[in-house]
Amino acid sequence: METGMMEISRQALLIGDPRLAGTAALSLQRFSWQFQRTSCLDEAEQMIQDKPPLLGVILLGAHHASPSPQLDRLLTRGPTTLWVALLDPGGLKDRHLFGLIARHCHAFLPLPLNPERAHHVLESALTMAGLMATTFGPPHPTAASPQRAAMIGRSEAIQTLLRDIEKIAAVDAPVLITGESGTGKELTARLIHERSSRRKGPFHAVNCGALPAGLIQSELFGHEKGAFTGADRSKVGIIESAAGGTLFLDEIGDLPLELQVNLLRFLEDHRFFRLGSLRETEVDVRVLAATHVDLEDAVEAGRFREDLYHRLNVLQARTPPLRERPEDIEELAGHFLEQFRAEAACRVRGFSHDSLVTMRQYHWPGNIRELINRVRRAVVMCEQRLITPDNLGLERRKDIVRCHSSLDEIRDGAERDAVIAALARNKHQVLHAARDLGVSRATLYRLIEKHRVHRSLSGQA
Repeated sequence: METGMMEISRQALLIGDPRLAGTAALSLQRFSWQFQRTSCLDEAEQMIQDKPPLLGVILLGAHHASPSPQLDRLLTRGPTTLWVALLDPGGLKDRHLFGLIARHCHAFLPLPLNPERAHHVLESALTMAGLMATTFGPPHPTAASPQRAAMIGRSEAIQTLLRDIEKIAAVDAPVLITGESGTGKELTARLIHERSSRRKGPFHAVNCGALPAGLIQSELFGHEKGAFTGADRSKVGIIESAAGGTLFLDEIGDLPLELQVNLLRFLEDHRFFRLGSLRETEVDVRVLAATHVDLEDAVEAGRFREDLYHRLNVLQARTPPLRERPEDIEELAGHFLEQFRAEAACRVRGFSHDSLVTMRQYHWPGNIRELINRVRRAVVMCEQRLITPDNLGLERRKDIVRCHSSLDEIRDGAERDAVIAALARNKHQVLHAARDLGVSRATLYRLIEKHRVHRSLSGQA
């Protein structure tokens, strides 16, 4: 098939009654259409999960598949699959079927088929499906997929962090991970663990700010039977249960001062006393800590022990805020879209151009956690194929940062933001980005050097 852009073989998944499906397939045989056929919705779901087709054809009507939660789920299973419905005469009067077609199908054809008309409709749908697959790419792994922890992004900020992670993972020493809330500090800790010699051991994450004030010592170090009222049996603490692996202490700045002393002693010789015990316990565990507050300020204010700060801060990794890596936003948003698409029976295929531009320009005070929440809400609320800024709850006026700056500073900031956004929009293709900005390639190179904008090393021509 010649589309002017690509050549796509005329193949589709055909779901429905074997007799009618066979008749439909036979009538289109002279146009070189080939169909993978099934009459079972469960089997069709599995086929789509294993290898999503570009084009799906489904028989609907009084005696065939009818609206149901399973059918809604089936028609949204393939993120770039377009559907064409074959509707028998009885289905022409069913408003529920028309609602299903309106939500999920690219087109519908009445039965019995007019072969020439059906061929043109299917060919048009297949061309559109191929274009969508080229534009949006293959689906990302979902949250349910078994996979190792991964950090998404090709920005220089993320590449720097990944290089730091590789170096840190090779050394068995305490690490302090710094960064704003929602930037992925726990993910960074998991990556350090998975790339270290302790990868086969446990990884335990503890939020120091979420532990009950009266039970923190018991939770971390464990207790013996009878150590306090209600301690009717001995308990192994979180530190001891992480033996041979990695202990991640999130929000370490929230740990009370009296517990900071105990933690410091443990870090010095990896020995501790269970609450109510007279016998020391030794544990081989690596400690990673994270905080969103400035611990040096906390030390000066007397809220954090200076000796513990230096004991934890042997190695340091910094997770960059999302506003420092705008070129990663599209990939991150697409990843989360694929995760949440299954939660709603919707036909969302991606993000509108306005959404992508707005997301790159937005300040993201909540960082990746905020991006996740906005994408999840948009998937549920969106009634079109493409998510709009309104679905995300973003408005351009929110992106303007009002501050007291000189005119030169404002001009330089706007110029730098425009360069970063143009490069991100055009996949770091300098020639295309220059055309987008209406400047020469030489001028864009000069602006890149002037504003010290990091670019991907690939695809710069």
